[in-house]
Amino acid sequence: MARLIIELLIIGAWIAGMWRAFEKAGRPGWESVVPFYNFYILTTKIVGRPVLWFVCCLIPLVGLIPAAIICVDVAKSFGKTTGFGIGLLLLGFVFWPILGFGEAQYARVAPAAIGVGGGVPAA
Repeated sequence: MARLIIELLIIGAWIAGMWRAFEKAGRPGWESVVPFYNFYILTTKIVGRPVLWFVCCLIPLVGLIPAAIICVDVAKSFGKTTGFGIGLLLLGFVFWPILGFGEAQYARVAPAAIGVGGGVPAA
């Protein structure tokens, strides 16, 4: 029973952190709790990568590479480091609440829009 409570607290913190991060990026918080749609919004609207990046993330094993890049882009969109982006990928239940409830502010232009082969500016 204690394990279940701990798991629910971890999941709750993760969801709450993502919800707040989406709101900081100007998106409705509910978008963060819808599976697949949340990563689509994260990829195309918040980070500014083309939709092909989202599609590539759906490919087993291969999708880990674009997912890692997208997590780094999310971190940079909020003024965080590459290491923080890796933390979002590997320890999301810790790093999403830090991002959502911390003092990080969303930069209106995503890093993907600036870099080589970049996407579109985040809306």
